[in-house]
Amino acid sequence: MNSNTLISLKKIAKVYRSQNVETYALKNIDLEVHQGDYICISGPSGGGKSTLLSLLGLLDSPSSGQYFIKGIDTSSLDMDKQAELRNLHIGFIFQSFNLIDELSVFDNVALPLTYREPAMSQSAIDNAVKKALAEVEMGHRAQHKPNQLSGGQQQRIAIARALAGNPSILLVDEPTGNLDSKNGDAVMDLLDALNQKGTTICMVTHDLRYAGRAKTQLKLLDGEIIAYSKARDTASVAEVV
Repeated sequence: MNSNTLISLKKIAKVYRSQNVETYALKNIDLEVHQGDYICISGPSGGGKSTLLSLLGLLDSPSSGQYFIKGIDTSSLDMDKQAELRNLHIGFIFQSFNLIDELSVFDNVALPLTYREPAMSQSAIDNAVKKALAEVEMGHRAQHKPNQLSGGQQQRIAIARALAGNPSILLVDEPTGNLDSKNGDAVMDLLDALNQKGTTICMVTHDLRYAGRAKTQLKLLDGEIIAYSKARDTASVAEVV
């Protein structure tokens, strides 16, 4: 691993077992994510995209193989330590926004920061939230409730929530799935701008228009990486039969 490697997966497999049947959701996954990468994961339904994103986000554990984040081998950590790493290094953006209607926009963005270890001061949380809302141009909506906003605005708030903790990487799952094309374009423009400023992004999308914006294309089929290519580097494409 070089110094700008954020995440490294080595021989990762995820197996689901029921009675005498084993189903491989992922097998033999080798992947490195570097600072500043913009990776799109694509492939047919059931190919392993969501499983891979869950593993990258420390929301699930592999059946075998090693996962390193910032050089830390997560396989030796208990769930609490993994949760601390997740909160510290990973920001999530989901198709369904996952905002809490009872809380203001400001408090939605602040919520993950209240679980930080070591604890953040209230002033540090307030400053982080204000900065994140400014980043997505939603500071003027800080005291609104999510159900008072459009779908595109809610996704911007979800992005601000992911950014507030200054994560090492954003994991993005179908960010435009619940949006019309205009709002979808605006959200993708925002993600593009964040990446251009240095934010590392790993995204799952079915929309080919948006997939093409990523600098790196990773294709999964039946739990295996069948193609991996970087922009202007077609020689790096590797196929697994």
